[in-house]
Amino acid sequence: MEGLELDRLWEVAKGMLPRSGSHGVEHTERVYQICLSLGRRLDADLGVLLPAAILHDIGRRPGVENHAEESARMAEGILRELGFKEPRIEEITGAIRAHSFSGGRRPGTLEGEILSDADKLDALGAVGIYRAAAYSGETTRSLDDFVRHFHEKLLKLPDLMYTDPAREMALRRREFMVRYLDQLQREVNLEA
Repeated sequence: MEGLELDRLWEVAKGMLPRSGSHGVEHTERVYQICLSLGRRLDADLGVLLPAAILHDIGRRPGVENHAEESARMAEGILRELGFKEPRIEEITGAIRAHSFSGGRRPGTLEGEILSDADKLDALGAVGIYRAAAYSGETTRSLDDFVRHFHEKLLKLPDLMYTDPAREMALRRREFMVRYLDQLQREVNLEA
């Protein structure tokens, strides 16, 4: 994967994503770095994995029911316009289609598994708490709904990891979140 191709993809993605927030450029940059680290460790095809990481959330916006499918559809046109070859486009968009927790698709490739794991890892730990709080602000979620989100989704993510290294990281990050929730409960109950 040439650096120029990645630079061009970053330009496109940064023009489509908000700079910050729960699913902005900052999130995509972290997912990219996690993908790079896991991809090297697991000998993944970085020519598929890194473009998929950059474009994985470009279709996320209000009113879009399945952002993974929309992101893959949009990525297909972008990749074709930038001169990516058809088999490569299919591999990249396949990973994007299967990355989402709520999409319900199981990745069919190592690269898809790593992208899915990286996206879930960014929803865990200290960064995950920040993102959950940011999303709560973006959607006017109450404190009770914020806490419920941890129990309904976030604390379950380590059990849904595909790769062993991601699972190990996820378990550590979940432990931090549990401590945070304990402290939050104490403060809400005026015990701390």
